[in-house]
Amino acid sequence: MRDLTTGSESKQIFYFALPMLVGNLFQQFYNIVDSIIVGNLINKQALAAVGASFPVIFTLISFVIGIGSGATIVISQYFGAKQMNKVVRAIDTTYIFMFFISIVVTAIGFLFGESIFRLLALPERLLPEALEYFHIYMIGAFVFFGFNTTSSILRGLGDSKTPVYFLIIATLVNVGLDLLFIGVFKWGIAGAAWATVISQGGAFFSAILYLNRTHSLMKFSLRNWVFDIGIFKQSLRIGLPTSFQQSFVAIGMTAVMGIVNQFGTNVIAAYSVGMRLNSLATLPAMTLGSALSTFVGQNLGANKVERVRKGFLSTMGISGIISVAVSLVVVFFGKLLMALFTQDATVIAIGAEYLTIVGSFYIVFSIMFSLVGVLRGAGATIIPMISSILSLWVVRIPLAYTLSDTMGYTGIWWANPIGWFAGLSIVLIYYLSGKWKNKGVVKLQVKQQE
Repeated sequence: MRDLTTGSESKQIFYFALPMLVGNLFQQFYNIVDSIIVGNLINKQALAAVGASFPVIFTLISFVIGIGSGATIVISQYFGAKQMNKVVRAIDTTYIFMFFISIVVTAIGFLFGESIFRLLALPERLLPEALEYFHIYMIGAFVFFGFNTTSSILRGLGDSKTPVYFLIIATLVNVGLDLLFIGVFKWGIAGAAWATVISQGGAFFSAILYLNRTHSLMKFSLRNWVFDIGIFKQSLRIGLPTSFQQSFVAIGMTAVMGIVNQFGTNVIAAYSVGMRLNSLATLPAMTLGSALSTFVGQNLGANKVERVRKGFLSTMGISGIISVAVSLVVVFFGKLLMALFTQDATVIAIGAEYLTIVGSFYIVFSIMFSLVGVLRGAGATIIPMISSILSLWVVRIPLAYTLSDTMGYTGIWWANPIGWFAGLSIVLIYYLSGKWKNKGVVKLQVKQQE
C-alpha cells in the first residue's frame, strides 16, 4: 500500500502510475495478441468478426466498470483519512455487488447478443464467428469482473504493483493458449476467446489465493462479507455518473461501428485493428489520469488541496510529453504497425490513414484525461460524464454519420479528434471554476456531523 499524501508529487504519481501502465499494456496485449494471431493464422474475416464484437462486449461491461471506479474513489478517500474499518466494508460491498451483476451481464449477453449484431448491420457472413467469439467471452464475465475489481481496489489502497504481476503471467498464458488452440488444435475464432477466458480466470483466482495469505485488508471470504448499504450508496453517487459515461461511450462506440459496418469487410478489419492500436496509444494518458484520481482522492481526504494542484500540473506535463512521442510513432510507422495484423494491402492502407488522422491529436486527449483524473478523484464525476456524452453524441457520432456521406470512411476518422476537442473544452471550464474541491465523501461526512 502506498500513502500518496506525502513526498514529491511528480515522483509519487509517476511511480504509482508506472506499474498500472505496465498492467494496462499487458491487458491490452490480450486483445492485440488475439487480433494478430487471428488475422495471420485465420483470415481477415475472422479479424473483422473479433473487432466487431469488441464494442458490444464493452457496452455490456462498461456500466459495471463505472460503478467499480466509484468504489475505488471511496476506498482511496477513506484510506487517505485512515478510516480502515470503512475501507474493509467498502471492499466487501464492492465484491458482493460485482458477483451478482456479473450473472446479470452474462444472461443479457446470451439473450440479446444476436439481436444487437443484427441491429448494427454486421455483414451476414461475419455474424456466426462474431457470435461464437462473443458468447464464449460472456461465459467469462465473472472472472473479468472479479479480476478488474481486485485490481481497482488495490489501486485505491495505493498498491498498483500486485495486479501487474498476475497480468503478466496471464498474458503469457494467453499467448501460449492462442497458439495452441488456433495454430495446433485449429479451433478458429473460438480458440482465441477460450484462451482469453482461461488466462483471465487463472489471474483472478491466483490473485485471490495470494491476497488471502499476504494482504492485511483484503480477505476474499464469502462467509465473512458484509454489505454496507451506506457505503454502497456513496459508491453509486460517485460511480453512477462514470457508469453512465462509460455506457454512453460504449453505446457510442457501437453506433460508430454500425456506421463502419456499412463500408464492408476491409474497412471493418482496418478499423478494428486501428481501434486496438489507438487504445494502446492512449493508455499512458488514461493510466496517468487514473493514477491522478487516486492521488487526488487520498490528498483531498487528508485536506491537502495544494498537493492536488501540483499533482495535476505534474501529470499533465508527463502525459503531454509521452503523448507527443506516441503520436510520432503512430503517424510515421502506421503501415508497419498495421502489417503486424494482416498482409492485406487494402486493409493496411485504410488502417494507416485512420492512425495518421487520429494519432495526430493525442496531446488533446492527454490534457483532457489529466483534467478528468482530478475531477473523478475529487468525486465530481458528473462533469466528465456530461463531457463524454456531449462530445460523443452531440459532436462525434453526428459528424461521423454526416462526413461519411461526403468523405466516405475518412469522415468517420476525422470525427474522433473533433470530439476530443469538445470534451476538453467542457472539463477545462469546470476545473477552472474550482467547484470540484468540495465533492469528497470524507468532507461530506464532516459537514453532516457539524
